[in-house]
Amino acid sequence: MTAKYERTWEHRRAAGRSVSDEARTSYYGLPTIHKPHWKWLIIWYFFLGGISAASYVIATLADLLAKSHDARRIARAGRYLSLATLIPSPILLILDLGRPERFFHMLSILKLRSPMSVGTWGLTIFGGFCGLSALIQAAQDGLLAWARPLNRLLLALPRRAIGLVGSVFGFFVGGYTGVLLSATAVPLWARNFLLLGPLFLTSALSTATAAVTLVLALGRRVNRRALHVLERLDRLALAIELGLILAVRLNAGAVIGRPLRQGRLGALFRWGVLGAGICAPALTHVVGRLMRAPTRLVAILASSLVLIGGFLLRYVVVMAGRASADDPEAYFAFTRHTRPRA
Repeated sequence: MTAKYERTWEHRRAAGRSVSDEARTSYYGLPTIHKPHWKWLIIWYFFLGGISAASYVIATLADLLAKSHDARRIARAGRYLSLATLIPSPILLILDLGRPERFFHMLSILKLRSPMSVGTWGLTIFGGFCGLSALIQAAQDGLLAWARPLNRLLLALPRRAIGLVGSVFGFFVGGYTGVLLSATAVPLWARNFLLLGPLFLTSALSTATAAVTLVLALGRRVNRRALHVLERLDRLALAIELGLILAVRLNAGAVIGRPLRQGRLGALFRWGVLGAGICAPALTHVVGRLMRAPTRLVAILASSLVLIGGFLLRYVVVMAGRASADDPEAYFAFTRHTRPRA
């Protein structure tokens, strides 16, 4: 056996305790299941893929629901941002798989009961809509005037209908990563199988709103009304995200949720995800209004904090899941509260 296990949660048998007593909390000091190998590549994929998916949805909503100049600015930024953050996603997936042909093998068959297979197809189809909408936007902005036939063809396409259908796949890509985690036997993820999908989708919406806000705030022409609209949307997404994060923490319980409370991951969860990512942006807006700070400066600072918190959320969820897989007591606690399937 070449694998070296990290016996993070090993407990030696104490004096006076029988083997059966020890078996309730330990598996000879070894992990009961193999933990997933997912690390930085997958964490970055979750982060960038979520921003891409939700940016596309935000751009579509802005294009469908409003006709103002502010809405057009939001839609333009959302479409370009969606494509820019989508491009690295398949590259990260291929690097994680180790060999490029494995990614293409997954496209040779569709397994509806496999989140990995359905996710690969969903990401590919969404990529088509994302690229097409970005090209239409480029044609509207006059960036493809040098290719007149292509420019005319893109301008003739039904932009809003394409955006509406593509948003369906955008919602899917934004939330399926959480479902992918919960479809494993990892205690922390499997225990929260109903919550991780909505949590990742909501976090994708908050980070994408922050990213669009940051792009607009860093631009030469800053429109305060557009920034205020995005601020309200981000505030709503962060409130729902906070409720889902606390629900995940409570549902995990004392044993399975131990990585979220203790050590370095526990500190990142409290101060990074909850503190910097959710509470600090709201506090920044309040303090900015009281001090009458420039809207642009407040938007840049608050959006940066939301993006940092969104990345840390994915880091903590992935790494805490790996830690719970190493913990035999967490796996036993999960299986005791899970009814066997008929």
